[in-house]
Amino acid sequence: MNGNKIVDIFKSGNIVIPVYLLKNYKKLNIKLEEFIFLMYLYNKGNNQVFNPSLFSVEIGSDLETVMSMVSTLADKNYIKVEVRKNDKGLMEDVVNLEDFYSKLSLLVMDEVTKEDSKNSSVFDMIEKEFGRTLSPIEYEIIKAWLDSHISEELIKEALKEATFNGVSNLRYIDKILYEWGKKGIKTKEDVLENKKQRNSKIQTRDNKKIDLDIMDWDWFDDEE
Repeated sequence: MNGNKIVDIFKSGNIVIPVYLLKNYKKLNIKLEEFIFLMYLYNKGNNQVFNPSLFSVEIGSDLETVMSMVSTLADKNYIKVEVRKNDKGLMEDVVNLEDFYSKLSLLVMDEVTKEDSKNSSVFDMIEKEFGRTLSPIEYEIIKAWLDSHISEELIKEALKEATFNGVSNLRYIDKILYEWGKKGIKTKEDVLENKKQRNSKIQTRDNKKIDLDIMDWDWFDDEE
């Protein structure tokens, strides 16, 4: 199945692929054409009549390729072709997708678990620093940071900045993150560089003040 055929399949409207699956299909350990075919079966629904000739026509591929993909997906435990009795009491072959649904469920749960684990570390870190449990509103504020792709590393640096200034308030941290965002500060290294530049300006200003004080000194009135 070449690229042009895959494009034609999409244009035909026979296949609708959730964005999440399109981004993560490689984790299923199957080729792109096999994934497209699996999505075609997924769109037709579970326990559809096994009709390789129809499949071949609808996806624009030859019968041999279709049978090869069926065999591969069956070997990888994504589909099963089973014999069942239909409503008329006749035996027929159907495509069972229960194994695929199970694998899909595990894939989604794994991603959710990873996301929760990542987020919980941020919440735990802030709760530990504040010495109290976060309120529902505070949870929403932190979640908004993460949803806007502010890194855990940068949130940690903002928390350290707030703690250094003796403030245990998410609104204060939010302001820090907002100001950093305007300056293009996105990483710990950016924070350190910004502090370095700020300290350098303060040092330069102090040195100028010392020079002015020396120039303003009335040396003739110095009794020493």
